[in-house]
Amino acid sequence: MRVLGISSGTSFDGIDAIVVDLHLEGEVLVGEVLGRSATPYSTELRTMLAAMLPPREVTLREVAVVDALVGQEFAAAAHGLARAVGGVDAVGSHGQTLYHWVDEGTARGTLQLGQPAWIAERLEVPVVGDLRARDIAAGGQGAPLVVLLDELLLAGREGTQVALNIGGIANVTVVDPARPTIAYDIGPGNALIDAVVQELRLDPHGYDAGGVIAAQGALDVALLDALLADPYYRGVPPKSTGKEHFHLGHVRAATATVGRDTRAADLVRTLTELTALTVADAVASHGTQVLWASGGGVHNPVLMDRISALLPGVDMRPTRELGIAEDDKEALLFAVLGWYHLVGLPASVPSATGARGPRLLGSVTPGARPAVVELAPHAPRSLRLTPSGSPS
Repeated sequence: MRVLGISSGTSFDGIDAIVVDLHLEGEVLVGEVLGRSATPYSTELRTMLAAMLPPREVTLREVAVVDALVGQEFAAAAHGLARAVGGVDAVGSHGQTLYHWVDEGTARGTLQLGQPAWIAERLEVPVVGDLRARDIAAGGQGAPLVVLLDELLLAGREGTQVALNIGGIANVTVVDPARPTIAYDIGPGNALIDAVVQELRLDPHGYDAGGVIAAQGALDVALLDALLADPYYRGVPPKSTGKEHFHLGHVRAATATVGRDTRAADLVRTLTELTALTVADAVASHGTQVLWASGGGVHNPVLMDRISALLPGVDMRPTRELGIAEDDKEALLFAVLGWYHLVGLPASVPSATGARGPRLLGSVTPGARPAVVELAPHAPRSLRLTPSGSPS
């Protein structure tokens, strides 16, 4: 089954898509990567998304407009990639997270915009979307969903393997054959750095490209201590968070606690250290032997050098050694989740999210005709990726 996975992360810098031809070979899910694309959001839509970030209150009109526009831009990106690879059978779409409702450590709801009907209408194939809600309804956090993919990619490896993704929010998956898999959101990945860079207009990209700004700054220890005092870091997994918690107002509250202004470059350097410290603390707490890093944060050398320095003895590796580029992992996840839904397999991992049990994730928006798919006889135990044209 050719499945197109498509997503935009919490940094909302654009739309990532990948097409994977997935099939079972015994207990192995084999995926042939046929193509990928990265499409920036239109300037209009990206401006609208930035203006909707918490803690700002938004109108129902804004929600309706952005839901349609994200759906349309996802549809255009998916159509272009599907046509380039000669067509697809289905789509797994995450949409764009606008709000993840967590109340006293419990996830109560989540909102991803990007109406799947636009994709289904454009490609005429079924679209699996709304992939977090069922896990939350079953008592889970609805995040991180990537735990399923991490289990499949890291299956059979000895020792404690940890997958780290640094997007707007940093999350971690701990895979160890001796214990149940756990996964959770650590805290801000790029979210606070991006918020400050955009507010102060420090870089035309809207983020600290190449870590250049952080490299020019000095650490503000008092501010770092104020930021680290946030109780989220002391919470026990399963736990999840988002930009509803870690936004520009969070930074302003910390600087107010310190009682003085911080130079822009020093502020970015301190926020970079916050991410590095919280990530390293989380990784070290699990006795990690090998750390697999992915997400936009891996392109920030200041951040990655600090994480490496804080984790002596941990073998840090890029996910491309597992067959997937660091920027393609989330799109691959939603292709796999789409496949799981269509073949009738539960995709939630209760030990990670805290749900009452495994659940079939997502809802289907039909294509030109109902999907007729053979159900999988059993769940795969691992995933093997091959480049296009390689023997499986």
